Amino acid sequence: MSYRKIINDPVYGFISIDDELIYTIISHPCYQRLRRIHQMAMALLVYPGAVHTRLHHALGAYHLMGNALYELKRKGIAISNEEEQAVKIAILLHDIGHGPYSHALENVLIKNVNHEEISLMLMEKINKELHGKLKMAIDIFKNNYHKKFLHQSISGQLDVDRMDYLIRDSFFTGVSEGVIGYDRIIKMLTVHDGELVIEEKGIYSIEKFLVSRRLMYWQVYLHKTVLCAEKMLINIIKRARIVNAKTSSAAFNIFLHKKFKKEEIKMHLNDFCILDDYDVLAAIKAWTLHPDKVLSVLCNGIINRRLLKIKYSGTIIDNKVLKEKKELAMQYYQINEEEASYLVFTGEAENKTYSNQNEHIHILYKDGTIKDISEVDNALINQTLFDTVKKFYICFPNMELSEFNF
Repeated sequence: MSYRKIINDPVYGFISIDDELIYTIISHPCYQRLRRIHQMAMALLVYPGAVHTRLHHALGAYHLMGNALYELKRKGIAISNEEEQAVKIAILLHDIGHGPYSHALENVLIKNVNHEEISLMLMEKINKELHGKLKMAIDIFKNNYHKKFLHQSISGQLDVDRMDYLIRDSFFTGVSEGVIGYDRIIKMLTVHDGELVIEEKGIYSIEKFLVSRRLMYWQVYLHKTVLCAEKMLINIIKRARIVNAKTSSAAFNIFLHKKFKKEEIKMHLNDFCILDDYDVLAAIKAWTLHPDKVLSVLCNGIINRRLLKIKYSGTIIDNKVLKEKKELAMQYYQINEEEASYLVFTGEAENKTYSNQNEHIHILYKDGTIKDISEVDNALINQTLFDTVKKFYICFPNMELSEFNF
């Protein structure tokens, strides 16, 4: 008797789970934790609908992977049942290592360890529990498997991860600029010399894909208010460590106050899997009443959406402006310069839509030749999508907001 479960997804409709091992993985507590990790961190303070989770995204990427494998197999690409199962497991688990608030707190709660490394640790942990059934999935995830295109479908310029987060983030934010022809792109996928490529007929869909990524970065992911809120969140963690603030979450206290060496993380994977957005949010709510003025101001700002002001600039922020803003904050809150640096700070945001240094989007022409997308005779792509766009910013308190008063 065949195995089948269905999940109703708001973006794609019904997602079929037709493999008992895959359903076992989805049911694992480490995976179910992704329900409690927001996909877009603080973006919901700008786009109220952006409440979707890492679990939504992982299931969506799994669905697109199934579609991509179907198209590749239909074109005669050799993919065994075991390989299909393995690459589906790999995409399901590719983001399992994300901590609270996803990218916003990456390398903040656990320094010098990215989420991909923790994902691999958790995959190995689950593999041990399941008696080695994830070995091929792990090899594909690590790019150690001989069919490179399987890894590229998980992590590459044309991976189903990027396809899903663009269409899903667009759906939940209501920002239509992120809509891409993912079904067209998937149908144009093929394999040439062992690598994932796009058939010539898919050039315009790829162009739209690249343009959508650039627009979504500046309109959503690097929206100035989203950026400001995430920088405030980072400063809350930094300040909590300085003043030794405690929380009711034992797991959060571990990662807040313990300095880890990379090799020590494996000993705390169970604690990591307990930790989620709600632990951090509960702590922020409690810290609104903390005696440390700086921590209290930042936490009240997040909870009540009374954020710091942020201004973008095309040039580096003048040190004179930074000094003036700091002096105003010092006088207003009666704090010193070091404390004011949590409330007044500068930085830069940058985005490069496509880089052909390490990864490529290759176009397969009808005559069998291959070109990088950067070499295609298309003015829009050549002139706009390979440049790095950089913006500088300054954040500082809005003195007019009563919530910042004491």
